[in-house]
Amino acid sequence: MRFSMVGMAVAAEHPAASAAWFAEHLGFKIGIDLGWYVNTQHPEHPSVSLDFVQRDHESWPEASRGKAVVGTLLAFLVADVDAEFARLSATGSAIVMPLVTEPWGQRRFQVAGPDGLLVEVLQTVAPDPQWLADNGLAG
Repeated sequence: MRFSMVGMAVAAEHPAASAAWFAEHLGFKIGIDLGWYVNTQHPEHPSVSLDFVQRDHESWPEASRGKAVVGTLLAFLVADVDAEFARLSATGSAIVMPLVTEPWGQRRFQVAGPDGLLVEVLQTVAPDPQWLADNGLAG
């Protein structure tokens, strides 16, 4: 399959407020705003689209229309997760998982985004050699 863009649409109670959160905290830019539908893109990643659709709008799939987002984690790989943790903590954002270094080679934290979304910010780090060996991934 060949494609020119990757997008995600989120069922939102208030699409404009959700888009504004991503603009304020993660640098997305709001494009189209129809009230019931708001498109955002990040200026550094023009092939990624994050859209918010009124969760009870007729365009949303009937099977999940009107329902809140559950079990969705949106992850962002960054160069300096410690700096992002400090920056987002200072904004009063709800940190739902503190900064942690995982043995499999990630340093990460999670913040509560709008509309039930969890946002993970992570950085790759060297994995623990013992963890790799214990999981059959060494050498």
